[in-house]
Amino acid sequence: MERVDDWGIVGIFLLMAIESSFVPFPSEVVMIPAGYLAQRGEINLFAAILAGTLGSIVGAWVNYGLALHLGRRAMHRLGRRFLVSERMMNLVEAYFAKHGSFTTFIGRLLPAVRQLISIPAGLARMPFWRFTALTALGAGIWVTVLALLGYFIGETAATSQNVARNTTLALLAVVALLVTFYVVGKRYFKRHVETHDVPDA
Repeated sequence: MERVDDWGIVGIFLLMAIESSFVPFPSEVVMIPAGYLAQRGEINLFAAILAGTLGSIVGAWVNYGLALHLGRRAMHRLGRRFLVSERMMNLVEAYFAKHGSFTTFIGRLLPAVRQLISIPAGLARMPFWRFTALTALGAGIWVTVLALLGYFIGETAATSQNVARNTTLALLAVVALLVTFYVVGKRYFKRHVETHDVPDA
């Protein structure tokens, strides 16, 4: 919490930008303390959430841009340097290939996937502004949840690993529910279209 305390809003932005790129560290160690500092009146809560969200977007732009310009092989080599396994990157790419836009949004809510989801988006040349909008939505939700946790629970949330872990587990449950609705809805829509598809005369 000392870094967030010392660096303030600029520190929140920079740390979240780093977290959203290839450097793996949990965003909980930034945004939960930021919420606690807002509760103490040392920083503005809205500014902290905005800085965290913008930092996440900028970090995502880095991975997106690298993937767009360097290509798959170079990104896999870069990922190994930052302890990201090729298997993990292949899994994220495969899921993105089937559910691109939804994956970009939902991936921002998943630990270990948040940093990686920008790579297949860049490789697939997803339109920049669509990528940015989906990233902002997913990152904004995650950042807001963490900041509010620190704000309302206070120092306990800012210093307890159990609180951060339980929050992540709860959010994973919500993500699982969203994925279920998405898959069921997509299948229903597909069947509905096929049922009402009128063949040409």
